[in-house]
Amino acid sequence: MKKTYSEISIPELILFKKGKVRDVFEMENSLLFVASDRVSAFDWVLPSLIPDKGKILTQLSVFWFEFTSDLCPNHVLTAEFDEFPSILKKYRDRLEKRSLLVRKTEVLPVECVVRGYLEGSGWKDYLAAGETSGVKLPPGLKQADKLDDVIFTPATKADEGHDINISFEEMQDTVGVELAKNVKELSISLYRKASEYAYSKGIIIADTKFEFGIRDGKVVLIDEIFTPDSSRFWPVESYSPGMSQPSLDKQFVRDYLEGLSWDKNSSPPELPSEIIERTAEIYLDIFQRLTGKIEL
Repeated sequence: MKKTYSEISIPELILFKKGKVRDVFEMENSLLFVASDRVSAFDWVLPSLIPDKGKILTQLSVFWFEFTSDLCPNHVLTAEFDEFPSILKKYRDRLEKRSLLVRKTEVLPVECVVRGYLEGSGWKDYLAAGETSGVKLPPGLKQADKLDDVIFTPATKADEGHDINISFEEMQDTVGVELAKNVKELSISLYRKASEYAYSKGIIIADTKFEFGIRDGKVVLIDEIFTPDSSRFWPVESYSPGMSQPSLDKQFVRDYLEGLSWDKNSSPPELPSEIIERTAEIYLDIFQRLTGKIEL
């Protein structure tokens, strides 16, 4: 049976930040990002763990960071455990394949969301107001429709609770006009390049989100990119607008929870074994399809 990790403990290091999935530790001149097997939904960390989830998120991000390095520098120093500092060597079992040594940056306080298809909060906004994040959309669109052009729909970055969609003008007020324009252009370029590649592998990237930081005055891509936690992946062969699409991402867990009587305001329920197993299969499937690798 595969060992799963809920908490990543490294007593020699200071815990810099604990996210819903990642634990970030302070190093002397860098940060150690470690992805656990936790899964979150509807702003809750679920009590169940997904085997190998942390490894898949990390290794898929490494793949994409390398793939997009010509468009934007990223924060990765190394993902090779054998290159980690000696103080970490005894923690191979909990760090290998699921951790990154990264550069420190000044993190921008916005989520940079790019949409090529109308789904999720974008679809909900459209139903309510015919637009999302201040971007007017044509009337008569259906759920999961492909948009005429890719749109940039930033959101606030919430440590707790929901991220809230904001307009590009509000983003400019937050980070500055030129920086906002730069990040918007980068986000769309990253999405276009990855989407074209993914489509060649039979995968639609419906939407995704990025985080950026500033280091030495330059914009740096950080955190995770194009993972099943940060993106919507749909199989090309089953794509049919007008309804919710079969997904190869975290939406499978959300859909299961939506079918329960859970009110989303109290502690979430355990996931049954068959949902855990299917989620693990989905995460491994998208990793294999996109990277061409069979094993982690």
